[in-house]
Amino acid sequence: MRTVAQRMLRTCNKLFTRKTPNDSAEAHPSNIETAAQMENIRQLNDMEATRAYVRHVEAAGERAHRGGGWLLSSIVCVNVLILGCALVSSSAFNRVAITAVDRQIFLMVLLALTVLWMLFYATVTYRKNKDLVTQDSHAGPAWLRAGLVLFGLLSLLMDIFKMANYIGYLHCDSAVKVAFPAVQAVFLFAQTYFLWVHAKDCVQVHTNVTRCGLMLTFSTNLVVWMAAVTEESLHQTGAPQPNLSIPSKMYRDSYDQVVKCSCSHSACSAFKEAFYYLYPFNIEYSLFASAAAYVMWKNVGRLVDDRGHRRAKFRPKEALAGPVIGLLLVAAGLVTFIVYEVEITLEDETVRRNALLIHFVMNVVIVSLMCISTVAGCVVYRLDRREHVSEKNPSRSLDVQLLVGASVGQFIISYFSIVAAAGTGARDPLDALNLSWAVLTVLQLCLQNYFIIEGLHREPFHVMREDAQHTNASAVTNGRKSSCLLTAATRPNWKRRVLKEVCAFLMLANIILWIMPAFGARPQFDHTVEIKFYKFSMWTAVVNIGLPFGIFYRMHSVASLFEVYIIS
Repeated sequence: MRTVAQRMLRTCNKLFTRKTPNDSAEAHPSNIETAAQMENIRQLNDMEATRAYVRHVEAAGERAHRGGGWLLSSIVCVNVLILGCALVSSSAFNRVAITAVDRQIFLMVLLALTVLWMLFYATVTYRKNKDLVTQDSHAGPAWLRAGLVLFGLLSLLMDIFKMANYIGYLHCDSAVKVAFPAVQAVFLFAQTYFLWVHAKDCVQVHTNVTRCGLMLTFSTNLVVWMAAVTEESLHQTGAPQPNLSIPSKMYRDSYDQVVKCSCSHSACSAFKEAFYYLYPFNIEYSLFASAAAYVMWKNVGRLVDDRGHRRAKFRPKEALAGPVIGLLLVAAGLVTFIVYEVEITLEDETVRRNALLIHFVMNVVIVSLMCISTVAGCVVYRLDRREHVSEKNPSRSLDVQLLVGASVGQFIISYFSIVAAAGTGARDPLDALNLSWAVLTVLQLCLQNYFIIEGLHREPFHVMREDAQHTNASAVTNGRKSSCLLTAATRPNWKRRVLKEVCAFLMLANIILWIMPAFGARPQFDHTVEIKFYKFSMWTAVVNIGLPFGIFYRMHSVASLFEVYIIS
């Protein structure tokens, strides 16, 4: 039924655009213009009626066929996710019954099954789907595929370092720890190629198998993400409650040195330190791949007609002040982050307090500037007359859902810090800065979410400009007047310029706010107010649950702001 509806739409397009013998007949210019206008109106009405019928046929087809496949794939996803969560949690906190080796064996099975399904899709499903294939132009944007390649390469480097490290322990540890990164490297290569080529596909054959395969891919990436987040969190926070008088980084360093056997080569410690620094990229890769797989799952069986879709172009020269200020902020943030990472490990209490003070002040400045720039962007939206886009777009809907969902993690940490700082009085300068940072973070998250969501749902400027050019060119017959109107339509708009400056600045600010926690900044443990207020076990649970989502929120905000920049 979907195929018939799709062919009907294409046939109607050809019929309505076909020239008739009367088109070449001579007539009075005004009569020709009037007749052409009437013909265009009739064709538009007929096309709208045909599209409405096709949408009705598509909806009926989806209701008839989606039930079994969607339900079965959802069951696969839920079971894999819950089992994976249970194994990851038990292997992290129970070193007797369930070990890290058991978890890695489970992950290798998932990775192998996912790679086999991808091979089946590329060799069987896609070949049968070639003649019926439709593509969603909004799915798999360039920034997503570029991010997958970049993070995939860095994740591959992480797996190489892991293999080099665990090879030194083969004489006294399981060979599974060497096999797992090797299998994961193959999975990274296969999945990156698969998503680069097929991220836009709207599959029309083998729909049930494809839905189950995509949900397997989606859940596998999430289980890998959970395992990576757990390992990285344990590496950062260490084991049972440390002595509060000792900096958490010093405690972690001493805790990580406890090993069961010695390495057979001298480079083990260097490889171990290197692959822990690459964990953030592997975490982001898994989430990017999960998002792409979910959009493909939503597009299975969907009919899309994007032949008239007009793409926006990325023009970096259209913004100047935002990128310059953003780059200065990134440079200052990197300097203070390096100082913080070095000085927080020292034994001198005064030096550690100064490091925390610098870190808190830098974050307060960044978040304050982000609030001011976001308010300016929101004011421009109030003055903007662009209409809201109402078309069905799974990729755009997922962006909004991820943005709001991921921000919850940062909200949790911020509100817990606000309660702890306010409950203890916030008399110390560090406590006051910590409270200010938490309050400003809550305000910044609310403003930025509104700014991004509003920008994603506005009609792109380039569509309005092209429509204005087409209208002016067809409605005005006077050459001089038409030229003036076309110039006005293409002239840069001050509102557009302001939005691009704001987007560019917020992108760079979110990047530095991603770098600092992703690469080891943990003021939540180095500043002990929350630990004393909530006790170590509860506060560790809050941070380890909320921080991964907060880190992902910053990276996803960069991607969403890039999209807003392009359509502005």
